[in-house]
Amino acid sequence: MRIDPSELTIPKLHQYILGSVSPRPISFASTVDLEGRPNLAPFSFFTAVGSNPPMVVFSPARSGRDNTTKHTLDNVEATKEVVINIVNYPIVHQMSLASSPYPKGVNEFIKSGLTPIPSEKVKPYRVKESIVSMECIVRDVIHTGDKGGAGNIVMCEIVLMHIDDNILDADGRMDPFKMDLVARMGGEYYARIIPESIFVLPQPKTEVGIGIDSLPEFARNSHVLSGNDLGKLGTLQELPNEEALASAKTYLQAGMTGEDACVVAKQLISEGKTTEALALLVSFSE
Repeated sequence: MRIDPSELTIPKLHQYILGSVSPRPISFASTVDLEGRPNLAPFSFFTAVGSNPPMVVFSPARSGRDNTTKHTLDNVEATKEVVINIVNYPIVHQMSLASSPYPKGVNEFIKSGLTPIPSEKVKPYRVKESIVSMECIVRDVIHTGDKGGAGNIVMCEIVLMHIDDNILDADGRMDPFKMDLVARMGGEYYARIIPESIFVLPQPKTEVGIGIDSLPEFARNSHVLSGNDLGKLGTLQELPNEEALASAKTYLQAGMTGEDACVVAKQLISEGKTTEALALLVSFSE
């Protein structure tokens, strides 16, 4: 399928974008208006963008139906303050209820049954039930357009964070297995981050991998090894030495084809023996 944004209605394009950029964390934004009346609303156009200064951004887009602006946007432009509350599964239905198009001045804390508690450095309330709350000063608002569906990027500097001790591990770090996070997908679909969906992927922050281009050609073109298999091999920091190559020859058998070697290598990779798998493939190619 080929999508040209100029050829689609805004609602249709909106569906494709949200279905593609998915899943997305949810900013549960608490604000007050100039009269001090609370407002609470969720936005899934949300992410972190820096740590020095600590910045997060979210976008309360203009309505695609009638081009009106969100009460949240009106409030942050008037007061320059917001509290970003993180949503997890125990409050996901209350969060969704707070997204209802209530008239201006209606208190979504009361409607959703969530508990407002005073912040320390800004006027908007925090959500007591949220596992993380970020008190923020609004540094800028970037308007991407003036038509229905246009985004309004709210640049928020975190001045104070509140983290539930129950989601920390023994070393004081945030433990994803304890957070029960949720994320927004396309349409009415959401994702729940359960323990079975969490995996560890080592990050090459300072080390440089050999790259997939360093693998033998038959391995790169194999129908057996997946892109993830090749990625694991390419992440290794060096090609096997003579000792490793000699040891790998024990895996070789008479009449073995390149695809046979890839089958054995794939099994080794699945067992966490990626170094041995690389040695086998290089040894076979010599």
